[in-house]
Amino acid sequence: MLFNSYEFWIFFVGVFLLYRMLHHRAQNVLLLVASAIFYGWWDWRFLLLLMFSTVLDYASGVGIEKCQTARAKKTLLVVSIFANLAFLGFFKYYGFFTHELMGALDRVGIHASIWTLDLILPVGLSFYTFNSMSYVIDVYRGIVKAEPDLLTYSVYVAYFPHMVAGPIQRATCLLPQIAKPRTLRADDFVEGLYHVLIGLFKKIVIADNMATIANSVFLVDAATLTGGEILVGIYAFAFQIYGDFSGYSSIAQGTSKWLGIDLTNNFRVPYLATSPSDFWKRWHISLSTWLRDYLYLPLGGNRHGKWKTYRNLMLTMFLGGLWHGAGWTFIAWGTFHGLVLCLYRPFEKMKPRIPSALISVLAVLLMFHVVCFGWLLFRAQSMTQVYVMLVQMTTNWSMTPFAWHCLIATLFFCGPLLVFEWWLDRNDDLLLLTRKHWLNRGMVYVYCTLMLILFSAETAHEFIYFQF
Repeated sequence: MLFNSYEFWIFFVGVFLLYRMLHHRAQNVLLLVASAIFYGWWDWRFLLLLMFSTVLDYASGVGIEKCQTARAKKTLLVVSIFANLAFLGFFKYYGFFTHELMGALDRVGIHASIWTLDLILPVGLSFYTFNSMSYVIDVYRGIVKAEPDLLTYSVYVAYFPHMVAGPIQRATCLLPQIAKPRTLRADDFVEGLYHVLIGLFKKIVIADNMATIANSVFLVDAATLTGGEILVGIYAFAFQIYGDFSGYSSIAQGTSKWLGIDLTNNFRVPYLATSPSDFWKRWHISLSTWLRDYLYLPLGGNRHGKWKTYRNLMLTMFLGGLWHGAGWTFIAWGTFHGLVLCLYRPFEKMKPRIPSALISVLAVLLMFHVVCFGWLLFRAQSMTQVYVMLVQMTTNWSMTPFAWHCLIATLFFCGPLLVFEWWLDRNDDLLLLTRKHWLNRGMVYVYCTLMLILFSAETAHEFIYFQF
């Protein structure tokens, strides 16, 4: 049941109408039941894993708050973190590491047979695991109080608009909204409609159309492509993953807003970033801030000298890459962004003498292409494909008719979105359109609706981040 499917919207309308008729606690019961149906739609068996994780971390939080000694609190924290990471590691990385270990042993003449499993990755495992872990850590740190009500905590973990692909929600933000009665206002409908319509536009018009171009490049023999075709394919994937993931986050925000609950922003016009650090303040914000607060800063952040700062940056981005998937391409992607952050750091406080408008444009163009190189690593099926594509781009450059066609299609679909987002960024207000005259909003909404009707892709693609 996907956000861009009729089944979901029939499901959501039913939930919404019933939700409006219920009092607060009954609303929470309905949200929990709806979340179980929504999650179980893919594979009901993984509901047991979700239930176990929920009960474990609920008990851990209550236990940590009641413990009288620091040692007992730390023991409960370690048990909770170990259990969550064990499940995450088993389902997500066991097959990858056993396959690589057998390959390494085979190359040195040792023929080992290690027990392997063809595991199905539970949808959203990484997201709800990080939600739950951050709660237990925050209770241990004294940032939040342990939630005494199991129903409230269960809704926090399983809340269906965001649970399978984020944004990752902190307990400080989401738990109080679930625990207290919610008032639905007219402004919530206006803002929710904006998020949903923009999200559907990004997913169905941008992401799905760009997926067709990206797949035509990344799913064929790279040696048969020219450098121009490969570059346009990388551009297409850059907008595919942005439209796909930010579209999901936007729809999650909108549907949640209609339920009277605010979710945090996960994207802030990332392709207008002017530096590596600026990019990570704009892209997948809920994950980048999670890694900062629960990994980078506990490692020491930038408090213990230059070289340890570089170590912490590299380790954080390496693990961020590994979080996205068990594969060398994801590890290379995370490592690459770690290196970029380290290389940029000495120049972060420099003030160039070039006029600010020109330097901003140049910085945006440079940063976009740095990010696109990272997307090559992220999207490629193997490091061998990365190598072949780089060779083709440096030795066999030409813009074929196919490349021009794909480039024009990319500009047609993505150009208006970039202009719109530049306007939002310039005014430093992501919700600026919702405060404009209804006629201005109507023009944008009519454009989005017509594009959804006339230019939706022939093939609907599953959300990319469902696999993470």
